[in-house]
Amino acid sequence: MYKLAAAILIALITMVFLMPFIYTVSPYELNPNAILLPPSFEYPFGTDRLGRDILARILQGGQTSLIIGFLSAAISSLLGLFIGINAGYFKGKIDKSITIIIDLFLTFPTFFLLLALVSYIQASSLVLIIVISITGWMGMARMIRSESFAITNKPFMKVLTLSRMSPFKIIFKYFAPLLAPIFLISFTFGVGGAILAESGLSFLGLGINPPQMSWGSLLSSGKTVMDIAWWVSFFPGLFIFLVTFSLMQISDFLQSKANTKEIQNS
Repeated sequence: MYKLAAAILIALITMVFLMPFIYTVSPYELNPNAILLPPSFEYPFGTDRLGRDILARILQGGQTSLIIGFLSAAISSLLGLFIGINAGYFKGKIDKSITIIIDLFLTFPTFFLLLALVSYIQASSLVLIIVISITGWMGMARMIRSESFAITNKPFMKVLTLSRMSPFKIIFKYFAPLLAPIFLISFTFGVGGAILAESGLSFLGLGINPPQMSWGSLLSSGKTVMDIAWWVSFFPGLFIFLVTFSLMQISDFLQSKANTKEIQNS
């Protein structure tokens, strides 16, 4: 299943970023003579209520959604990795302080925290990347913290500590390779979560603002004509589903491989 998921994900990313060079229809062009036309040879995904080509808009909006998803997941995963390693390696007061901060962030439901932040800031791609990153690092930090404790208690770590090797070198040379599987699992899971978060905010009108577009905003724009033009919301929703489904399948595969390797090592 993971091979199929990887193939779907690669195909969708390639389509979103390369197909606009082939399918050169403008996603912004209004056509009063082509309002709410169903999928056809001329308009493969149909048109919206302003006569705009939905396929062209999905390709343009997909670039926004994928960039926000991958960048925010990368930032939140790196932030969680840094915080988790510091908590697990240094322990003591640093660990207690970090644990309190993580618990404070986890006290608020992530999506409502996103809503609170975005409602006071005018949304843009950069703002959404920052906001989603700020609200998405806690799970990664907790996993890394737990694993860092286990690594710190291994015999070779005690030898490295007694040899007075710098903590910076220990963390990057010995911690990072051992924590790479967890990082990859968290990253793939985080991309899907970030895309869904952006889509949810845009669907509620708090995300990407026109003339920019994302899959979430395209999905939202079709809710008023759902009963007469199913295709306006169906295709953006389909792309969101395919990307998040593929990422979850890849994340599950990486997790199963990591668990198998851990059992073999033990």
